[in-house]
Amino acid sequence: MALYEYRGRDGKGLAVSGTLEATSESAAADQLLARAVIPLQLRAIKQRQQLDLSSLLRRKVRLDELQIFTRQMYSLTRSGIPILRAIAGLSETTHSQRMREALQDVSEQLTAGHTLSSAMNHHPDVFDALFVSMVHVGENTGKLEDAFIQLSVYLEREQETRRRIKSAMRYPTFVLIAVALALVILNIMVIPKFADMFARFHAELPLPTRILIGTSNLFVHYWPLMLFALLLTVVGIRYWHRTEKGEKQWDQWKLHIPAVGSIIERSTLARYCRSFAMMLSAGVPMTQALSLVADAVDNSYMHDKIVDMRRGIEAGESMLRVSNASHLFTPLVLQMVAVGEETGQIDRLLNDAADFYEGEVDFDLKNLTAKLEPILIGFVAAIVLVLALGIYLPMWDMLSVVKGGR
Repeated sequence: MALYEYRGRDGKGLAVSGTLEATSESAAADQLLARAVIPLQLRAIKQRQQLDLSSLLRRKVRLDELQIFTRQMYSLTRSGIPILRAIAGLSETTHSQRMREALQDVSEQLTAGHTLSSAMNHHPDVFDALFVSMVHVGENTGKLEDAFIQLSVYLEREQETRRRIKSAMRYPTFVLIAVALALVILNIMVIPKFADMFARFHAELPLPTRILIGTSNLFVHYWPLMLFALLLTVVGIRYWHRTEKGEKQWDQWKLHIPAVGSIIERSTLARYCRSFAMMLSAGVPMTQALSLVADAVDNSYMHDKIVDMRRGIEAGESMLRVSNASHLFTPLVLQMVAVGEETGQIDRLLNDAADFYEGEVDFDLKNLTAKLEPILIGFVAAIVLVLALGIYLPMWDMLSVVKGGR
């Protein structure tokens, strides 16, 4: 996404300025309007790739910390405690250094007369566009506590989904790391011993043994070059992923990874449905909600699809038609969208669609380990077979030669 620099005026008429990320100039203008900022000047700037040691050493705000903050804000605002007093109190009790700094700055801006959403807008690394927009809607409708409880439930579900995905991937990751370490140790310490023993007999070695000895020599004699090539590959992939084309291509590829891609896709669609329903129920216009949700899905490929949906709605098409044209949703979800449009309860039907996707993700995550186990067993068996053939075939040949000599 591009970086834009803006100057404008907030709801109080005060001058504000800053930077934000958006896919286009119109999307950046929509984000500012959603935060009650009237843009006066908006221009794209080049992102500077500078090494900020303080940002590297500073711990980021975790999702659970943000969820606790929203829950506390809901309780405080519902109790009638003034916003300034609530923010000041939470800034003193939070354990996150970054959250404390952000809340202290928000408290100072509230004292200067800024709105809560405008103050939070200055900390996009803590409060994203979706968060700020929900707070802005709550301020304008007088239902700020409802906005915080909706955000709390949304963050709690997002945290639970991420936790389940990490838990399901822990076992396969551990197996792959163990296999990689075993291969490195075998190639550096074990295979060279067998290679020296086979070299004394001056016998012709079978193909699996020659392959093992060749890879072992590569590890032993060229490990600095291999480390450099590995480092260069990692840097190249990270650089490619940071480009707009590379990020979009990777986000599309990861949706088709065997056994995992479908889980990622449906988890992202559940986030889309949940976020979109939350914005619509808060009273955000549909086109503006789609722009905000497009950034919330955290997938460049799906982001472009959702932006195309917004353009279709702006052109006068129905929500069902643009959803069908995006090729993102299953027929069951499309039926929910159709019924929601007919009954005027599209936000409730989108929540039902999110529950449907989350149920599928939960079921697949529970069975993910069972699906990956045969693949991992086959992979490990293939490696053991190559090692066994490479080591024992020449030993059998030498044993037969010794018996024949007798």
